[in-house]
Amino acid sequence: MTTGSTEKVNGARALIKCLEKEGVDTIFGYPGGQIIPFYNEIYDSNLRHILVRHEQAAVHAADGYARATGKTGVCVSTSGPGATNLVTGIATAYMDSVPIVALTGQVPTFLIGNDAFQEADIKGITQPITKHNYLVQDVNELPRIVKEAFHIASTGRPGPVLIDLPKDVQNAEIDFYYPDKVELRGYKPTYKGNTQQIKRAAEEIANSCMPIIYAGGGVISSNASAELVELAETINAPVTTTLLGIGAIPTEHPLHVGMLGMHGTKYANYAIQESDLIIAVGARFDDRVTGKLESFAPNARVIHIDVDPAEISKNVKVQIPIVGDAKQVLKSLNKYIKRCNSEAWIEKIKQWKKEYPLTYNQMSPDVIMPQFVIEQISEACKDAIIVTEVGQHQMWAAQFFKYKKPRTFITSGGLGTMGYGFPAAIGAKVGKPDKTVINIAGDGSFQMNSQELATVVQNDIPVVSVILNNGYLGMVRQWQELFYDKRYSHTFIKGSVDFVKLAEAYGALGLRAERPSEVRPAIEEAVNSGRPAVVDVIVECEANVYPMVPAGAAINEILDVEEHADTPCAMPNLRKAKTDRVLDLEEQ
Repeated sequence: MTTGSTEKVNGARALIKCLEKEGVDTIFGYPGGQIIPFYNEIYDSNLRHILVRHEQAAVHAADGYARATGKTGVCVSTSGPGATNLVTGIATAYMDSVPIVALTGQVPTFLIGNDAFQEADIKGITQPITKHNYLVQDVNELPRIVKEAFHIASTGRPGPVLIDLPKDVQNAEIDFYYPDKVELRGYKPTYKGNTQQIKRAAEEIANSCMPIIYAGGGVISSNASAELVELAETINAPVTTTLLGIGAIPTEHPLHVGMLGMHGTKYANYAIQESDLIIAVGARFDDRVTGKLESFAPNARVIHIDVDPAEISKNVKVQIPIVGDAKQVLKSLNKYIKRCNSEAWIEKIKQWKKEYPLTYNQMSPDVIMPQFVIEQISEACKDAIIVTEVGQHQMWAAQFFKYKKPRTFITSGGLGTMGYGFPAAIGAKVGKPDKTVINIAGDGSFQMNSQELATVVQNDIPVVSVILNNGYLGMVRQWQELFYDKRYSHTFIKGSVDFVKLAEAYGALGLRAERPSEVRPAIEEAVNSGRPAVVDVIVECEANVYPMVPAGAAINEILDVEEHADTPCAMPNLRKAKTDRVLDLEEQ
C-alpha cells in the first residue's frame, strides 16, 4: 500500500521526502564525498540540518534529541571513516534502547567489496549494535526501507537502525511513493500484557508486606511515569530507580528511595535486599544494580514487566513474567491492585532515610565540593534538562539534583560513553528549545567533544556546560585511591586546558568559579545570558562518590562517607610539580 501519487525523483530526493513523511524536522550530520547527493537535496528542503564538527557528535546529538522529545533522532554521515565515527554513538543508543536512524553514505554498488576509497562495511560493523540495519542496493526499495527503519527503531524495545546508501542509489531515479503501513514477518512486539499474569501479579502484591518497585529506563521511554506513581501510591510501596529510570517518579516524592546499585542510596540498596517482592518495570537487572548476583535480594519474589522477553530471567530468576509495554501493563495492573500491608515496611525505610542520608563532607570553607555545585544547579535551575558526561560528575548529578519529571535526566548508562554529554545536550536543546539545558561535565569527558563549541555558537544553541574540574580522570582516580594504593597512573590531567579561554576562542561565554560563593552567580549568569556558555568550576581534586559498592560485593556491602571520609587534596605540591614539568617540556 502507498500514499499519494507517484513522482519521479532521484534517490536522494526520495530520502528527503521519506524523512518528511516520518515527521522528521531536524537532522544532525557531517557531509562527505559519498553522501553529497543527499546534501545537495537538503539544500532545497525544509529540514533543519545541524552541522556538527565530528560525526560522533551527530549521533550523540540525535540520541539526546530522542531522549528529550520521545521522537526518533536522525543523524547522517559519509562513508568509511565518517560512518565508523558513528559506531560509539550507535552502541550507546543500543545499550540504552534509544530510537535513532543513522544514515550513511556508501561507495557506489559496483565498487562495494573492492576496497574503494573511503569504503567500510558499516552494515557488518554495526550488526551487533543495531536493532536492524540495511544496505540499499535498489533505489525502488528505499521508501519501504525507510518506513521499516523508523518503525523498527521506535516500536517494541526502541533502538538504533542504520541505513547504508550507496552513491549511485542516491543518484538513481525512482517513481516516488511512500508505504502507508509496515508488514514485517517475525517482528510483532507484544504491548498488551497477559491478563492472567497481570492478575497473578496483583494477587502477589496483595500478599506482600515488604514490596519495592524497581523502575528502569523502560518507564521513561514508554511514558509510563504517571501509571508508575499511581501503582506506588495505591499499594504504598517504595520506588527505586536505575540510572536511566531517574525522573520516573519525582525525587522528593515520599515513596521515592533514590537510585540503587553501585552508587545508589544506602536505603534503596537495603530496601531491595530485605524486600519480599520486587516489581521490576522496564529494567534489566544489570550488574551495576545487582552487585554480586548470588547475594541479590535473597528473600524476594520477582514480578518483571518488560517489552523485551529476552530480558526476563536473563540475570535474575523471575516468578511472574509479564511481557508488554510498561504503560499498557501498568494501566491494566492498576485496575486490579489494592493497598497491601506495608505500613511497618514504610516506617522502616523512613528510618533508614534518616540514618543514612545522601551527604558529603565540606572539607574547608574555601573549597568547592562537587556535590555542592549540583545542589546549586538544582536550586537555580529547578526545571532544567540535565545532561551528563560519564564519570564522578554523572553520579553526583544522579544523586544530588532534584528531578521532578521524566525526560529531564539524560545520560549514557549501559555503555558509559565519555564525550556523550555535550553533543547530547545540543540535541536535547534543539528538541526542547524552551527548556534550560545544562550539561554537567568532567574536565576529562568535556575534552572528548569540546569542538562542538563551534556547533553551538554557529547555530546559536544556548547550552550551558558546567565543568566539575578536579584535574583528574576522577572515577578512575577514585578506584586507584581505594583499590590500587593511590597509584594514580595516568589519571592526572590538571592544567591541560583553560576552559574559559577555550570557550571564548569559539565565541562562547566562559566563566570560572574558584570559591563556593562564586558558584551560584556563575551558573545564573551563564543561564541568563542566553548564549552558549562554559562554567569552569574548580572543585576539590580528591572528592569521591559515595555511597559505593565495590566490584564483586553484595549491594548492601557499602562504602560510605563515614567510613571513607574525604580529606582535602594532599597533593598540591605534586600537582604544581607536574604542571611545571609540562611547562618546562613545552619551553624545551
